[in-house]
Amino acid sequence: MNKKFNKLYNILCVIFALIFIAAMIITVSALPNIGDATNPTNNEVSEKYLTDSSWETGSLNAVSGMILDYRAFDTLGESHVLFVATVAVFILLRRDEDSRKDLPTRCLNQSYEQAYDPILAKSLEFLIPAIFVFGIYVIANGHLSPGGGFSGGAIIGAAFILYLNAYGLESIERFCNSRTYLICSCCALLFYGLAKSYVFYVGANHLHSIIPVLADGSILASGLILPLNIAVGVVVSNTVYALYIMFRRGGFSR
Repeated sequence: MNKKFNKLYNILCVIFALIFIAAMIITVSALPNIGDATNPTNNEVSEKYLTDSSWETGSLNAVSGMILDYRAFDTLGESHVLFVATVAVFILLRRDEDSRKDLPTRCLNQSYEQAYDPILAKSLEFLIPAIFVFGIYVIANGHLSPGGGFSGGAIIGAAFILYLNAYGLESIERFCNSRTYLICSCCALLFYGLAKSYVFYVGANHLHSIIPVLADGSILASGLILPLNIAVGVVVSNTVYALYIMFRRGGFSR
């Protein structure tokens, strides 16, 4: 019975794969030619993003104005995808006490973490603060220049990884542990959802928003884009570090 089921399962997998490949080929063949003036991308939407985003959103960076204002709910979904991806990796790679009992000694030794690397620590003593500051700068100026929460968050996440390798797990988990990850990620996602729900509500109902939007190029000129960039940066930095620590040792130690 089991052999018949496995054979049927393999046949169905092949059939599904062939149907999926055929559907993708048909879809791609129906796409318009690159550079064609009649392409759906060459319409009034992209022109509006480029010409009106600065005074409508207060963002001099048209990309930030698009992903955090016009299409902010898409970015909210992308942030949740990062959170869900981290949870999925945690489910697949976590090692609890019961699983450790079944592991051979050589696998248990992989969880050993060096407490302090003096050579690496000295070389990164000035570099890590500079990376943190640069990441904060990229996030804070994401609406004024190229950057934003995704790129700045990745930079800060890389700084966390360097800190872990330089000073050890025990040192970094004084301020960056599972509790910190859950609180920061959930608060950032909750703030993002509430903030954009408010903006959507007042805009859809033609109500006056109390959040000012200016096009003067100042740091606070873009209304909610700056705090939304910060929220995205928190989620991205947490995700980068969490994925690294889970692949390295199967999860946070506390």
